[in-house]
Amino acid sequence: MGSVVQPELAEAMQKMWEKFLPQIEARISVLEDAAAALAADLLSLEQRAAANAAAHKLAGVLGSFGLTKGTILAREIEIAYSGEPETDPADSHQLLESTHRLRTLVEASKSTVKG
Repeated sequence: MGSVVQPELAEAMQKMWEKFLPQIEARISVLEDAAAALAADLLSLEQRAAANAAAHKLAGVLGSFGLTKGTILAREIEIAYSGEPETDPADSHQLLESTHRLRTLVEASKSTVKG
């Protein structure tokens, strides 16, 4: 029975991944836009709040799919946009790099999500 359950679980996880992938990618885009705005010293309070929320949601969902590195990156980004202390434009390079690494991780995991 266990040998049948594992492939079914993996298939179910893959279907869930495919379902949530557009939202995951949209949330990464929010982070990319916020990092670019921060680099230009144009980050609004609304953008910072949206980036914080997007990173928080990504941390949870990526962990659900076994992407621990993604969860760690998203949590670091979430902390940077938490507003305590205010997000510093000097941090924009690190946020851009972390967001790029997050996108690369998701792209690499598109067809091999862990169940």
